[in-house]
Amino acid sequence: MNFELKPLPVLGVDLETKNILKKCATANRYLAELKGISGTIPNQQILINTLSIQEAKDSSEIENIITTHDELFKTELFPAAKFINPAAKEVSDYVSALRKGYELVKQNDLLTTNNIIDIQSALERNNSGIRKLPGTVLKNEKTGEIIYTPPQNYYDVIKLLDNLVRFINDDELLHVDDLIKMALIHYQFESIHPFYDGNGRTGRIINVLYLVLKNMLDIPVLYLSRYIVQNKKEYYSLLQEVRDKDNWESWILFMLDAIENTSKQTITKIQEINEALMSYKHQIRAKYKFYSQDLINNLFFHPYTKIEFIQKSLKITRLTATKYLDELTKGGFLNKEKIGRSNYYINIALFRILSNNI
Repeated sequence: MNFELKPLPVLGVDLETKNILKKCATANRYLAELKGISGTIPNQQILINTLSIQEAKDSSEIENIITTHDELFKTELFPAAKFINPAAKEVSDYVSALRKGYELVKQNDLLTTNNIIDIQSALERNNSGIRKLPGTVLKNEKTGEIIYTPPQNYYDVIKLLDNLVRFINDDELLHVDDLIKMALIHYQFESIHPFYDGNGRTGRIINVLYLVLKNMLDIPVLYLSRYIVQNKKEYYSLLQEVRDKDNWESWILFMLDAIENTSKQTITKIQEINEALMSYKHQIRAKYKFYSQDLINNLFFHPYTKIEFIQKSLKITRLTATKYLDELTKGGFLNKEKIGRSNYYINIALFRILSNNI
């Protein structure tokens, strides 16, 4: 029997079972706590930059694009260098796409079809747009068996995507908790599979942008990809169970659990970043006359920094920037490393926090 993807909203299904509503309550509580604690960082761009790199790494890993924190941070320093791992460049494109999407949502207070196309274009560095040719199928990674065939006709894809965008932006179409709605949106986008490539990563960007759009977060700091990496088999299995068995409850519970668990982990991560930032701030202010808030912001905006970043941020000479960074290295705040003729400096505390997956 051929599966036919229906437009949203879902009809004839109980989306607010006792189990779903119970899990919704706890997921909302931890998400609200995350929103509150993210506001305790004086410069929220620090979180957007550092945590978006974390999400990009994990989201790309789901698609078997594997890199390390070290390679990612070096890509930010030397984006055009020949030694940069191609996978790290792909992950860096994810960061750019996420930031672009966030800017569009904040600017327009909407998430449009064109916005989604722009996000995917930034992600894949091409302008292929919505797929026009049939033949796209989803296969079992191990056996090669076709497990799902998305809509094949271009006009069906367009119609379903336009319906999804209306569903995202119009709360009157379905009166349920926004987190339940997010789970429906993610299922629908992945099932439409509107692009030739980058559907999974684009869909995961849409998740967090939707939460920003609904004011459940001020900045895009909830990243579900690590949870999906850890539960990848279940994630794909439950997506398919919706198609095969209309098993919406299990899918929604999975996504709510992802939100709750990821919120808890991110709260801890932000607390650790804030503690490290304040520790560096107090120690550097006590020991060095060149202390400034701009200096602290730079050191925590860039896990790996370089002389040029300090020059630009503090509006000082190269010689002075070098002196500051070398003094902080002697003081145990930074590690100084070298690639070719270029020096770069690692924020020891921040790198430890970001690379710790516990």
